[in-house]
Formats: sequence, C-alpha cells, structure tokens
Amino acid sequence: MKQHKYRLIFTYSLFSLEMLGALLRPYFLGEAVNDLMHGSYHGLIVLSVVHLTWLSIGTLRHRYDTRTYSSIYTSLVIKFLSRKQIEKSQISKMSAHSTLAREFVDFLEFDLVYVIEAAYNLFGSLILLYFYNRSVVLVCLTILLPVVAISYFYGRKMKKLNRVKNDELEKQVDIISSGDQRNMRQHYNNLRKWQIRISDLEAWNFGFMELMVMVVIAGALFVTHSAIGTTILAGNLIGIYNYILKFVSGLDTIPYTVQRLTSLNDITRRIELQEDDMPDNTPGKIKHINIAYKEEFTELSA
Repeated sequence: MKQHKYRLIFTYSLFSLEMLGALLRPYFLGEAVNDLMHGSYHGLIVLSVVHLTWLSIGTLRHRYDTRTYSSIYTSLVIKFLSRKQIEKSQISKMSAHSTLAREFVDFLEFDLVYVIEAAYNLFGSLILLYFYNRSVVLVCLTILLPVVAISYFYGRKMKKLNRVKNDELEKQVDIISSGDQRNMRQHYNNLRKWQIRISDLEAWNFGFMELMVMVVIAGALFVTHSAIGTTILAGNLIGIYNYILKFVSGLDTIPYTVQRLTSLNDITRRIELQEDDMPDNTPGKIKHINIAYKEEFTELSA
C-alpha cells in the first residue's frame, strides 16, 4: 500500500488546511463586526478572502479524497484475499472480512477526518479562547477531565460488545447457506441482542455528554459575563460564543471516536492485515496488529 502514501499525505494536508480555515473564521467574523462598528470594511474584506480560500481548499479535497480511498479499498481487499487459499468452509468468514475491510476504509475516509476535525475544535478553540478570556479555558478544561475518564470505561465496554457482535457476523453466510430456520432465527436474534446493548451504551453516554455540554455553555457564558461585564466588544462576544460551540462540538465527538477506534481495532485483527497492507501514515495504534489475537479468535470460533 506504499503507492498510496503520498496521496494520503496530500489528502490529509488539504483537510488540515480546510480545518484551520474553519477554525479561524469565527475570529475573523468577530474582527469584521468590530471594524464595521467603527466604520471600516477591512475586517469584512479579510473575512471574505479567508472564506473563499477555505471554500476552494474544501472543494478540492472533496473531489480528491474519494479517488484515493476507493483505490485503497480495491488494493486492500485484493491483497488480503490473495494471501489466502479460500476453501468452502472459509467462505462465510471471508465474506464477513470483505465487508469489514470496507468498514476499515470508511474509517480512513470519513471517521479519521471527523476525529481530526474534533481535535481542531477541541484544542484550537482552547488556544483561541485563551486570547479572549483565560477563565473560560479553565471551565472547559475542568469539564474535559471527567469526559476523558468516562470515555475510557466506555471504550473498554464497547470493545467487548463489538467483538462478540463480529463473532456472530462471521457465521452469517454459513448459517444462511444451511437453510436451517432455527439457526437463522437464533443468529439474527443474537445480532439484534448485541446491537441493542451497543445502542443502550451509546444512549447512556450520549446523555452524560449532553449534560456536560450544558455545563460548559452555561459556565463559560457566566464566567465571561462576570469577568468582562458589559464592556466586551460585540465581535469578541461572537468569537467567544462560536469557540465555545466548537469546543462543545469536539467534546461530543469523543464517545463516537472511542467507539469507532475500538470497532476498528477488532476489524483489523479479524481480517489479519499485515503492516505492509496499511497506509504508512495510518496512526500507530491502528497499524499495529496483535498476531496473538488470531489464536484467541480460533478458540472462540471453534
């Protein structure tokens, strides 16, 4: 997969520039408002240039990335299938692995850029809020600590649920081919059971996250009002509020990121990807494949 290295670097570089533009727009919007209140159009001109640049980069990135990821998927599936001598007894597992390979590439194309965007929103917002009001940054960091702690335990539980669900999924083609109504009913009931448990865990985590979001917004606005009062410029208030929302958006992404990473970890192990199959700039934790898991999986499937 080394042939895709530079295409991936180019894609993620474009996306990083796109996210940088999105992060800076609220600042330039605030400056434009402040300048207009003083009778100047300078801030509005700068805002327009920034927005058009961001739009051009985003359009180019959207046109380029699908071509890159579709090429990766084709190479990945053909390579890992060609390493195996497919027997009749392995068709079910191979079918499931092909589906899981698609999910892996979807992670690179959609979820990984979503995670990068969340990182920009979280840390970029904190940096820019620091220049507006340091007290707001302290409020955000105070909320971030319990969110990270809860997400750790959420990730451990989600890892177990994804593993047993994928165990069941690998049997699907064999069960359908057998034509046994009882086995098919039990198989889909098992899938339904694990999906419900995953959904319930997501729901509880969603409720906790939204509670933290409410605390962040209320606390940040209260601190801003107490520290600055009515003397704050309108443009600065717009900037502070927008960066609070961006921080909250990044906060909301943490549980989803944990869920996808745990799911992807299970997927990469199941399709037995080797390191040379992975794009060179894939994050190290994802790129590392624990070969010992193959023995564990064989025992579970027996």
